[in-house]
Amino acid sequence: MILNAFNLEGKVAIVTGCNTGLGQGIAVGLAEAGCNIVAVNRSAPTETESKVTALGRQFLDIRADLMTTQDIPSIVEKTIETFGRIDILVNNAGIIRRADAIEFTEKDWDDVMDVNAKTVFFYLKPLQNNLSHRAKAARSSTSRPCCHSKAGSACLLIPLQKAASWV
Repeated sequence: MILNAFNLEGKVAIVTGCNTGLGQGIAVGLAEAGCNIVAVNRSAPTETESKVTALGRQFLDIRADLMTTQDIPSIVEKTIETFGRIDILVNNAGIIRRADAIEFTEKDWDDVMDVNAKTVFFYLKPLQNNLSHRAKAARSSTSRPCCHSKAGSACLLIPLQKAASWV
């Protein structure tokens, strides 16, 4: 069956911005495929947690404001302490400021870029150290993961076993 190709049993996914909408759908979809979920949000992802745990998956709720990168190392640390691994990162958290260009301030620009683009890059740095022992297996892969953030597309989905080999 084709769905066996998407079996993620026992894998661990960090999903940012998953309390509603697209992020919630991604978290639930990954849980349906077998992933345990680490949810990184500014507010409680109560509904997402209920849906994930109803599937028999573990759910770790971490509060963080991704306007800065200071929480990223502790998010990675808590995930490793709880699950012992990280396999997938979905950087879905994002913000938008709707304003005419003439009214768009430098702070607006910085806020959007900090959440939508900067955290995407800075998540990879602490993950490299935690995944380097698994990177050799990933080097034999014939494909590279898709790397997009909300700054350029809908979300970022990185199978970190592969990503660790290019950081």
